[in-house]
Amino acid sequence: MPKYSYRATREEIAENDFNLNIPRYVDTFEAEKEVDLKAIQKEIETLDCQLSEVRKQMAGYLKELGLEKG
Repeated sequence: MPKYSYRATREEIAENDFNLNIPRYVDTFEAEKEVDLKAIQKEIETLDCQLSEVRKQMAGYLKELGLEKG
């Protein structure tokens, strides 16, 4: 399990001046997932449109009930 453990030899430890910091022996780096900013922006715009439509419906329902904001 290269990202979780490593059995260093005495020679390797000596070469590293007996430094036992884990990153010297185990590579735990994981690349971050790329973010598609254009797709996210498009999703935000779609959600904004949907929210606008829902607000219009709500305003219509409130008007029907005589509870419209004024």
